[in-house]
Amino acid sequence: MNSNQMKAAQESMIEWLSHPQELGKAPVKIECTGNIELHGMTYYLFKYKKNSLGKWLLGVCGGYEENELENCGHVFSEMEEYDEATAAEQATAMVEMLRTYLMEQAKQSEAQRENVGQFAGFVLLSDVNWDKAQLIHDLKEKWDITAEEDEDQSDDALVFSVGDVFAAISLMQAPIPDGEAEENAKNNYMWPEAVDVAKAHKAHLIVAVLGEEEDLLEKGKLYTKLVAACCRQKYATGVYTSGVVFEPRFYEGFADMMKNDELPIFNWIWFGFYRQPGGMCGYTYGMEEFGKDEMEVLDTDADPNDLRDFLASLATYVLENNVELHDGETIGFSENDKHAITRSAGISLPE
Repeated sequence: MNSNQMKAAQESMIEWLSHPQELGKAPVKIECTGNIELHGMTYYLFKYKKNSLGKWLLGVCGGYEENELENCGHVFSEMEEYDEATAAEQATAMVEMLRTYLMEQAKQSEAQRENVGQFAGFVLLSDVNWDKAQLIHDLKEKWDITAEEDEDQSDDALVFSVGDVFAAISLMQAPIPDGEAEENAKNNYMWPEAVDVAKAHKAHLIVAVLGEEEDLLEKGKLYTKLVAACCRQKYATGVYTSGVVFEPRFYEGFADMMKNDELPIFNWIWFGFYRQPGGMCGYTYGMEEFGKDEMEVLDTDADPNDLRDFLASLATYVLENNVELHDGETIGFSENDKHAITRSAGISLPE
C-alpha cells in the first residue's frame, strides 16, 4: 500500500465528511482498512465514527493512478455500518454507483453546453401571411436596429448581421408540427386562451440569432428585440419560446424593460409553479441558454407571487453578475433571509 497515497486519501475522506451536507464535521475516529483495484485505479477503504460511542461506518476514496496523490473525485459514504467481511464488496458497489451517476451528469452537462447561446423561437400566425417591410420598419423604429438584407433574399426570409452575429427571421407556411405549440401552451397559467390560440395557428415565423457572440446577455437581448418586433405583425397571435406560449402583448410589454437598462427576465425565463402536499414549488426554464443551471424551490409555504418574485430576483442576480451557485452555500436578499443551496438532479424538470 502506498503510504503517501493512503494519507492523501484519508485527508480527502475527512474533507468530504466535513462538508455541511454530510457529517458537517470531521469524524472523531478514522482508519484505513485496506484498498481495492477497480478500472485500473486504486481505491482506499475507511472506517470512521461520527462520535466516540458510535458505530464504525464505511467510506471509500479514489481512484488513484499509480503514485499520483490526486484522486478522480470518487469520494463517498452511505454512512452504513462497517462490516469487515463485506467492506470491499460494499465499497465496489458504491464506486460503481458513483461512476454511473457522474457519467450521467457529464452527459447532461455536455447536452447543456450544446444549448448555450442557442436563441431561437417561434411567433405563431393566424394566417399564412407576414409584412416583411413592416417588420423592417418596426425593428428600426422600436429598437434602432437596421435590417440591411441582400438583394437576392427570398420574400419569406429576412437575414442580416448585427455586429458579429446574424439575425434570421423566416416565414414557415404551416403550423409547428406534432402539436408542439399546443402542448407547451398548457404551461401558461396566466393566459387561459393560450391552448386555443396555439391550436388555431396556420403558420409561424422562426426567429433565431446565430453566431459566436461571447456576451450571451447581449445576444439574448437582440433575440428578444427581434421577437418583440414580430409581435407587431398583423397576424401574430402567440410567441412560443422558453417552453411556453406567451401572449404577444405580454411579450412585447416585458421586452420594454430593456429600455430602462433592465434585463428582460420574463421574456427569457419561464417561472413555473405547482403545489405539492408539502407546499408550493417553483422552477425556472431557460437558464441553460445562458450556460446556467435551472433553479427550483421546493415545498415552501410562500405565496405564489412572492415565490415568483424570489425566483425572478435570483435569476436576474445570477445572470447580471455571472454567478455560479454551489452546493452547500446559502443565498438570500437580506441578512435575515438565507436559504440553503443543493445541487442535484431536477425534481420539477429532468435537468
